[in-house]
Amino acid sequence: MSDELVDLVTEEATDGMQHAVDHVRGDLAGVRTGRASPALIEKMPVEVYGAEVPLQQVASISVPEARLLVISPFDKDTVTAIEKAIFRSDLGLSPSNDGIVIRLSFPPLTAERRKELVRVVRQMAEDGRVGIRNHRRTARHELERMQKDGDLSEDDVSRAEKDVDGHTHRFEAMVDEILAAKEKELMEE
Repeated sequence: MSDELVDLVTEEATDGMQHAVDHVRGDLAGVRTGRASPALIEKMPVEVYGAEVPLQQVASISVPEARLLVISPFDKDTVTAIEKAIFRSDLGLSPSNDGIVIRLSFPPLTAERRKELVRVVRQMAEDGRVGIRNHRRTARHELERMQKDGDLSEDDVSRAEKDVDGHTHRFEAMVDEILAAKEKELMEE
């Protein structure tokens, strides 16, 4: 019984930690690096037919060149709505529209802008680490509560806490790897 409880708490913590890592990965994918990437705009909300939907549901996005995105709306009537969404976003890009497709050209980033983006991604990574640690804290509180209720022994709690700490370090290392890769990508010219 106690092993099942420990496994349940540990599994719940690791699921939450994995979710935090996935969230960081998604956030960092949306940071512009001077290179065109569909991840920058695919979740951008576009107001069409009276509702806001992600861009990927109303258009296909392709990358014909390293610094160019081409957005091909499924319905030509949505071209202006997509353009408005791009202007509303803070990407700092000017779309060019030929009535059929929208082209987004990515200018090279300045050194100052690169450094600013590195600070932004470091903060995103730190937010992810805080999320991971919050899941660890929640697991520890749950284990301590179970010990207080008499469901777990002190040894069981100690073992489980070491296990949760191991997962915490592993997921924090994942965030660090993702951050290092993004920083490298940002500093490339």
